[in-house]
Amino acid sequence: MTDPLSPPARFAGSEAQLHEAAAALIDGWSDFGAGDYLRGLDVLLHSMDYDPRWSAEGRQRGWMTMANVLAARGHAIRSMAQTPGWDSHAIKAPIIITGVPRTGTTALHKLLAVDPQFQGLQTWITGAPQPRPPRDSWEANPRFQRSVAELEARHREKPAALAAHAMAAEEVDECCLILRQGFVSNLYTCGWSAQSYDLWRREASEAHCYAHFERVLRLVGSNEPDKRWLLKNPGHVENLDALFAQFPDAKVIHTHRDPAKAIPSLCALLIGNHSLFEEGRVEERAWQMGLAETEKWARAIRRAEPVRQAHAGQVLDVVHTDFHGDPMGTVERIYAFAGLELSDQVRADMAVRIEEKPELAHGPHRYSLEDFGLSAGLVREAFGDYVARFDLMEKRA
Repeated sequence: MTDPLSPPARFAGSEAQLHEAAAALIDGWSDFGAGDYLRGLDVLLHSMDYDPRWSAEGRQRGWMTMANVLAARGHAIRSMAQTPGWDSHAIKAPIIITGVPRTGTTALHKLLAVDPQFQGLQTWITGAPQPRPPRDSWEANPRFQRSVAELEARHREKPAALAAHAMAAEEVDECCLILRQGFVSNLYTCGWSAQSYDLWRREASEAHCYAHFERVLRLVGSNEPDKRWLLKNPGHVENLDALFAQFPDAKVIHTHRDPAKAIPSLCALLIGNHSLFEEGRVEERAWQMGLAETEKWARAIRRAEPVRQAHAGQVLDVVHTDFHGDPMGTVERIYAFAGLELSDQVRADMAVRIEEKPELAHGPHRYSLEDFGLSAGLVREAFGDYVARFDLMEKRA
């Protein structure tokens, strides 16, 4: 009998086995909700036969990544079935951070998350969506323990990832970890080569992913339905229309940085992830990645602009250098924009985090434009007038 957790000889056409594998991870539960995710899943599985050059271990890891994402979706559907009234409260005026990746979204998100008036999506919850239990119960929760163990293993295997993007099971994380459960997501290009899938994804609608995302937020926050949501995901900048369609009263914080800094930083993070799945072709993959990520995020900025204009009063711009030069000044602007009160205690707690600089605790994240076949001029040209419009050129003494 075939073990569903072992990868098939061909990924294309393996949907039934993948669903069986996902069900095995969630105690046999086999309801994964509406079938709107199936088309994206099919395209992605076909891509997995064509685009990556898997290592033996990477092939197994890729299959289990897919099984775990589908299992997380099933876990959410099961939790909804088992939680009466989970959807009885709407999500009101969420605060949502977005921007091209590596523009300070994570640092800003985790700084604001110091404030207990917010609720967020903790990393472990994204893998097992459920009504968020009390904080003092997490350590005894098997799903939390599993998330801790997985992250520790990942950091042991790839310690450089800590400097680039540290993750912790108990800390807030990105919305994309829920959105990818709809299988139309740029996140699938972050682990392994998926060019053919990404060409399809660029023209596919993510509306059903955002509908699922909104339902999961209601579920997770159902024990504290009146608590304000604080969310973050760079990918939202590519889908501001879908975001505002689902959350019409959202307050969006749009972060900005010179793309000639942000894009190579992103690529250095992604190429490190790829080494967990693929072997060989490192220079070839790096150059393809440099061009693809430049165009992807330049296109996202172009797509975002008319939506920003249509929701001008709901978008606050934060420039990377301004945030790092005066983080508390940026926080004060955000609180005024969102109509929030910044208490003395929260101000003091934020000052401690700023002083401790936890984002730098694991050493510097090193990257180079040249490693990805890029130049500053090429990247900035792709972004058109964006750099000048937000005055993103860093001024050095």
